[in-house]
Amino acid sequence: MANSYFQFKQFRVEQDRCAMKVCTDSCLFGAVVEVGQAKRILDIGTGTGLLSLMVAQRSSATIDAVEINSDAASQAEENFAASPWRERLNLHPVSLQQFANYSQQRYDVILSNPPFFLASLKSGNAAKDSAKHTGDLFFEDILAFAQKHLTPDGKLYILLPPAEATHFASLAPAHQLFLTETIEVFTYINGQCIRHIQTYSFAKPTIPTISQLHIRGADKVTYTTAFTELLKDYYLHL
Repeated sequence: MANSYFQFKQFRVEQDRCAMKVCTDSCLFGAVVEVGQAKRILDIGTGTGLLSLMVAQRSSATIDAVEINSDAASQAEENFAASPWRERLNLHPVSLQQFANYSQQRYDVILSNPPFFLASLKSGNAAKDSAKHTGDLFFEDILAFAQKHLTPDGKLYILLPPAEATHFASLAPAHQLFLTETIEVFTYINGQCIRHIQTYSFAKPTIPTISQLHIRGADKVTYTTAFTELLKDYYLHL
């Protein structure tokens, strides 16, 4: 049974009412996203609010978070309120489609760990299916929103399994967005790639950069130096 909360160095994520709990690849994603001098950030499908909290910790940006599931949205809002950055975190308990109907804001950074398993059978758990499958939050909706709401130099960051990431990349050019970087995430050295962290922008690169990041060493236990460097400001015991 998953813990009812996940304690970080500067904030806590309560997660007992959320279908999708805090996981290592999401934490890695939150640490990898480059916020720079971003003034406005959007987190699409925030769930517990984890990614918003992580980028709030290392930026001065105002952050909007969209979450359609009412239980997750209320829990994310509570997590925001209990954090040191509550004044900069705004929860929108609506679908991305609804948010697009009223938002005129432009964003320097948009990030999302969207539903996936395009070709998978659903699990039978309605909340988890909504969180993990593309029934409520479509790739096309994310791309269309980003095309309209990213600043000219803005970036879209996406976390997906390899097959779904390839599919997402094939849809992006129709929205004038181009894959500029892929980080292939491996559970451990010599293991299989489990996720792609992708970066998109309006500027088409000559060749997108590709790199690899391993969470644990070949012993499948010890965190790698690269992972430790990224998460040391977040994880309690790093």
